[in-house]
Amino acid sequence: MSTEVAAETRTELSKGYQHREVEARWYPVWKERGYFHADERDRARPPFSIVLPPPNVTGSLHLGHALAATLQDVLIRWKRMSGFNALWLPGTDHAGIATQMIVEKELIRTEKKTRHDLGRAEFLKRVWSWKEKYGSRIGVQHEALGASLDWERERFTMDEGLSRAVREVFVRLFEEGLIYRDEKLINWCPQDHTALSDLEVTYEEAHQGELWSFAYPLSDGSGEIVVATTRPETMLGDTAVAVHPDDERYQALIGKKVVHPLVDREIPIVADAILVDPKFGTGAVKVTPAHDFNDFEVGKRHGLELLTVIDLDGKMNANAGPVAGLDRFEARKKVKELIAEKGLDRGSKPHVLPLGRCQRCETVLEPLLSKQWFVRIEPLARPAIEAVEQGKTRFIPEQWTNTYMAWMRNIHDWCISRQLWWGHQIPAWYCADGHVTVSRVAPAACATCQKTELRQDEDVLDTWFSSALWPFSTMGWPEPTETLRTFYPTSVMETGHDIIFFWVARMMMMGLHFMGEVPFRVVYLHPMVRDEKGQKMSKTKGNVIDPLVITEQYGADALRFSLAALTAQGRDIKLAKERIEGYRAFANKLWNATRFALMNLVGFVAPDAGAAPPARTPADRWILARLQRAVNETVDALGSYRFSDAASSVYQFVWHELCDWYIELAKEALYGEDASRKQDAQAVLTHCLETSLRLLHPLMPFITEELWQTLQAHVGGRWGASIMVARYPEKGSVDEAAERSFGPVIGVVDALRNLRGEMNISFKIPLRDVQVGALSAEALATVREETQRILRLANVEGLAATSAATHKVTGSAVAVGSGFEVRVPLAGVVDMAAEGARIEKELAKVDGDLAGIEKKLGNPSFVERAPKEVVEKDRARAEELREKRKRLVAHRDVLAEAAATPSSAATASATATASPVPLSPLRGARGTGSSTTTQEAKVGAKKNGSAKGKTQGKKFAAKGRTQGKKVAAKRKPKVARKAAPNRAKGARKTAPKKAAKKKPLARKPAPKRRPRR
Repeated sequence: MSTEVAAETRTELSKGYQHREVEARWYPVWKERGYFHADERDRARPPFSIVLPPPNVTGSLHLGHALAATLQDVLIRWKRMSGFNALWLPGTDHAGIATQMIVEKELIRTEKKTRHDLGRAEFLKRVWSWKEKYGSRIGVQHEALGASLDWERERFTMDEGLSRAVREVFVRLFEEGLIYRDEKLINWCPQDHTALSDLEVTYEEAHQGELWSFAYPLSDGSGEIVVATTRPETMLGDTAVAVHPDDERYQALIGKKVVHPLVDREIPIVADAILVDPKFGTGAVKVTPAHDFNDFEVGKRHGLELLTVIDLDGKMNANAGPVAGLDRFEARKKVKELIAEKGLDRGSKPHVLPLGRCQRCETVLEPLLSKQWFVRIEPLARPAIEAVEQGKTRFIPEQWTNTYMAWMRNIHDWCISRQLWWGHQIPAWYCADGHVTVSRVAPAACATCQKTELRQDEDVLDTWFSSALWPFSTMGWPEPTETLRTFYPTSVMETGHDIIFFWVARMMMMGLHFMGEVPFRVVYLHPMVRDEKGQKMSKTKGNVIDPLVITEQYGADALRFSLAALTAQGRDIKLAKERIEGYRAFANKLWNATRFALMNLVGFVAPDAGAAPPARTPADRWILARLQRAVNETVDALGSYRFSDAASSVYQFVWHELCDWYIELAKEALYGEDASRKQDAQAVLTHCLETSLRLLHPLMPFITEELWQTLQAHVGGRWGASIMVARYPEKGSVDEAAERSFGPVIGVVDALRNLRGEMNISFKIPLRDVQVGALSAEALATVREETQRILRLANVEGLAATSAATHKVTGSAVAVGSGFEVRVPLAGVVDMAAEGARIEKELAKVDGDLAGIEKKLGNPSFVERAPKEVVEKDRARAEELREKRKRLVAHRDVLAEAAATPSSAATASATATASPVPLSPLRGARGTGSSTTTQEAKVGAKKNGSAKGKTQGKKFAAKGRTQGKKVAAKRKPKVARKAAPNRAKGARKTAPKKAAKKKPLARKPAPKRRPRR
C-alpha cells in the first residue's frame, strides 16, 4: 500500500507529464479498493448497468475494442460519480472456429499432428490449456486503457454457469418446438469443415465470373433446350430444367424430358414462375436442388430428386460420374471440355455475380444438403419487433431502427449447429434406432425406446447462440439471482453496427423470451474507425493504428479523449496520429495549469467540498458562469450519447477559458499585495480546477486522478478518497449577466490581438484611439471598469467605450463580436509599403497555386481517373485558395486607403463622411466575428446573435487547436498569440477544421431471394 500513500500525499508535480508513471500508479489502487465493484444488494442507489460485448478469447485489443471500451467507461464512470449503482460486467467469448483454428495450427507446427490424431477429448484439453495461458491478454489490455470493469464478475461463455444456461435454453426451445433438426441446404465451408449461418457469409458483390451456356438434347430427338450457368460443375447434379409458364418459346416443351449428356439419366422440363425470369439468359434454367438455395425451393415445389455431387471437402463425389474425385474448380474446367467434345457448348460471356465466402477464412462456400439443428425464428422475432415499435428499446443513431426492423421482418430460420469440437456440444443423444433424446444432463436411456446405448451429437452450437444469452446468463440465470433483480434489463448496449444482426437482434429475441423483458433500454451503435483519409484500416494498406502502441507513446488518456471527441452520431471516425498527439498536448496543458496553480496556492486552505467560492470581481463571476455552463453542456451531452459534444465542452472550457484566460486574468491578484483579493482568486482558481478535473475524469481518468489528489493534498482539501468516487459536477443555473457583461472584455482583447495578426502589427507598437461601441449598459460598465486590463493585455494607448456605434474613420479596421464593435485606425501603425509588398507577393503565390489546381480540375481525364479522395482534396484546396485570395485583396484595399490618408487631422475630418474600407480576416478571429466593413459588421453581428449555443454541436478537432509543440514553436510571441474568444451564454467555439460531410451509413440490406450462382 506504500504506492497509495505516496500517490495520495504528493503535494507537488513533476515538471513534465509522464503518462506511463501516472497510469501505472492509479489502476492498481482503484482495483484493490473495489471501486469497480457494483453491489447487487444496494437498493438505495438507482442501478445502471452495461455488459461488455465479449471480445474473442483469441483477440488482442484493436481500435474497435478501444473505442467501445472508451465510450462504455465514460458512461460508467459518469454514472458512478453521479450516484448510481453502476455495473460494468466483463467477459470473453470462446470463439469456436477461431480458437480451434489457432490451436490446431499450433499443433501442426509443433507436433506435426492434427486434432484427429489426438482425438476429441485430448484436443479439448489442449484448447483449455491454451485458453488459460493466453485468454487473459485482452483483459490486461483493457486495464491499460483504464476500463473500470467489475473484474470480480468476469465471465467466459464456456464457464460452468454459462454452459448450464446454454443447455437450459436449448432444452426449453426444443420442448416448445422452437428448435428442430432437419435436412436442409446450408452454407458449408470446405476449409473449416462446418456449417455457417447466413450472417457468417461475406458476399463479394462484384465478382467477375462467367455465364456459360450449353444445350440439353430433348429425349425425343426433336431438338434441344439451352441453359446458362455460372457453375458448370453443378450440372452433374441437375434434376430438372425450369422455364416460365408464360414463355411462348418453351410452352410446348413443358412436361417433356431432356437427356443428361454426361450421365445416363433423363430429367424433366418443369414450369416455375417463381424461379425463372424469361428475360435473363436463355429463359431456361438448370435446376440443382442439392447445390443452390433457390433450386432447393424449386425441388420442394416439384418433388425433384435431391442429388448431391460435391462432398464436404469440396471435391466431386461418385454421383459426379466422369469428374468424380476432382476438386470442384478443376471439375468446372473438365465439364466444359466434355460438353464441348459432344458439340453442346453454346458459348460464354463475362458475368458479374455475388460470390459467398466464409467470413472467417474467405473460402468460397458451397451450398450443401445436410442435417442440421435450426431455431424457428419467426415466433421469437415478433415480440422483438414489437418491443422496438413500442419504444421499450431504442436505437442511437435512430436510423438503425429501420435497418433492424427490415431484417427482423424478413428473417430466416437460424442454423445453429457447427461441425467443430470447441464449443457447447449439442445436448442431444441418439440411440441405435435413430431416436433423439434432448436433455439438460446426459440421459441414462433413450426417451423413446429406453435403450441405454447412446451417443451424443458431435456438433457444437454456433458461438452466437451462447452470446445471445449474454445479458442475463452472465448475471446468474436460470437462477433468480439478486444481480438479475437489480441490474436486468441493462441500461445500454454499446456495440458496432456491423453486429446488429449477429448479436443485437438475437439478444433481443432471447431476452424477451426467457426474461419477459428487453435485455437493454438503449442500443448505441458506435461508428467505424477509419484512417485520416476515411479509408478502412487494413494491414495490406499499412494504415492500421495499434491502440497499444498509441497508449505507450501518447498515453491512454490521449487516446480515450481522441476517440470520444471524434465520435459523432452517424459519422465514421477519421483518426490520425496527429489528432492523438494534439490531445496529448491538451493533457500537458492541464498538467502545466495545475503546476501553476500549486505554485500560487502556497498557504491557501481549501474550504469543504461543495462550498461556493467568493465571486467579487467581474472576471471571477464570468469564469464561474462559464464553468457552470460547461458542466450543463457536458451533462446534457453525456445524457444524449453525444460524446463528441461532451468532449468539446470540457475541452473548450479547460483550454480556452480557464487556462488561456482566467489564469492570465488572475495573475494580477495572485502576484499582488492585496491579501484578500489574492485569497479570492486562489479560491476561484482552486474551485474551477477541481471541478474541471471531476468533469473531465470519465474521459481522462488517469491524469485527472493524479492532479486531483495532488491538488487536494496541497490545499488540505477534504474532497474524498478518490476522484473516481467523488460527486460528478451537477447542472445548475448560469449567471448569464456575468457572461454578458464580461464577455465583451475578453472579446475586445481577442479582437485586437487577432487584428494585429491580420495586419502584421507587432505587439510592441501600441494601438491608438481605439473605439469600443455597441455595448449594452452592463457590458459598458464592465468594460470601463476593466479598461486598464484591456490596455495592458492588448497594448492600447487610448480607448473610448460607448453604447453607441463607433465613429467612422477612413482607413480603419473594424472587428465585430457578440455584443460589441471595435474600430482601430491604421494610419501611423502599419508600414504600408512593406505590408503592401508582402501582400502582393502572397497574392502572386496564391494565383500560381490556384492556376495549377484549376488546370488539373479542368482536365476531364484527371477527374475521371484520379482517386475520388484526391479530386475532392484538390477541389477543397482550390476553394480555400479562392477564399484566401478574396481576403488578401480586401486587405490590400484597406492598406491602400490608409496609405492615401494625408494625416491624422485629415482622417478625423473624413470621419463624418467617409465609410471604412472592407477588411476580411487573414487568420480569422476566434469566436468574436472578424475584421470587416461596417456593412459586413452588421451582418456578422446578426449572425453571431443567432448562432448562440449552436456551435457546440459541431465536430471539433485537436489538430490546429491544441497548440502542440510544433505549432507553438512556430508562433511569434505576443503578436500571433491566440486569445480566448468571447462566448455569450452557450455559444462555444469549435476547432477551425471543417467538419466532414455526413456520409450515409452503409446499411445491410434486408435478406432477399438468394442469388443464383
